[in-house]
Amino acid sequence: MNRISILACVAGSLLATAAAAQEEVDMSAAHESELFHVMEVELDYADAHDGLWNWNLDGWVGGDVERLWIRSEGEIADGGFEGAEVQFLYGRNFHPFWDALIGVRQDLGPDSETYLAAGVAGLAPYFFETEATAFVSTEGDLSARFKQSFELPVTQRLIVEPHIELSAFAQDVPEQGFGAGFSDVEAGLQIRYEVTRKFAPYVDLIWERDLGETASLTRASGEDVEDTTLRFGVRAWF
Repeated sequence: MNRISILACVAGSLLATAAAAQEEVDMSAAHESELFHVMEVELDYADAHDGLWNWNLDGWVGGDVERLWIRSEGEIADGGFEGAEVQFLYGRNFHPFWDALIGVRQDLGPDSETYLAAGVAGLAPYFFETEATAFVSTEGDLSARFKQSFELPVTQRLIVEPHIELSAFAQDVPEQGFGAGFSDVEAGLQIRYEVTRKFAPYVDLIWERDLGETASLTRASGEDVEDTTLRFGVRAWF
């Protein structure tokens, strides 16, 4: 093979490699520019306290790396808001299964307050869905919340999901009825039937209890520190 043929082969190989690399970059850029969204909403009712409505919204809009997370949860009991809140968080993926989050949380009632929020959300080993978030209020009060759940498929449509939520405060916040340390825990067992992947009615047995100093403040106000409710609702995502 003469020198011209060799140079032609080398040039052809280099051009093919460059074209493949450019195609890969173009595909990656196109993928990053795509916007996706996942919004999951739960709404349920318990025949307790003259009717108890609960909602929980958790979702995001964005791409594979950067996302806007939107969360909201709360309940309506005796015709009034109890612990209603909404969060807007910027999320950045730092691991295949984890996002770092920072943003704001706004409590809607009964006590309105604004917080700086920061934390992580993702999939822990053994497929435990996990959220850990710290909050700092405009008054400088520091608190934290930890959530974890795990799905156990009984059949392709019947799902059992244990879940737990634990909250803690770095100091007493008596005006809101919270004491320093672990303040309350909520544990539940949800059983749902997925009519489709996007629509699933469920029943959820929830046990809630105030802890430590918060329990003392609750007793002093004449209220119960422990409660168990059976809730019926629906989960939908789009």
